[in-house]
Amino acid sequence: MPDAVLTRPRLWRALGWLLVLAVIYLSLTPKPPATDIALGDKIGHLAAYGSLMAWWLQIHRRPERLALLFVLMGLGLEILQSLTGYREGDIFDMAANTLGVGLGWLTALLLPNWLARIDRAIAR
Repeated sequence: MPDAVLTRPRLWRALGWLLVLAVIYLSLTPKPPATDIALGDKIGHLAAYGSLMAWWLQIHRRPERLALLFVLMGLGLEILQSLTGYREGDIFDMAANTLGVGLGWLTALLLPNWLARIDRAIAR
């Protein structure tokens, strides 16, 4: 996917890993942020995994591998939630995670190299 070269690849990877850690934390914390909108939880899952996929596709050239990793991450975190005793795994959350991965992939296809454009703008 990424055609343009990033001038700060370590920075963008570090921020990407922070996104991954944030999703893991929010998935396993006993008290995740509550939303007041209908299906807010599912929208959160969709946005989280869409953001991860869209971000990492700007850095990594293997979309199939990333998609598989993020789908498996979502599945694994839902299983871990069900083992915590204070959270419940949900098949609909897994579906929202997977749909988010697909939407993130589509976003990266429709808006290629957006991170490289930001990178160049900061470099000026």
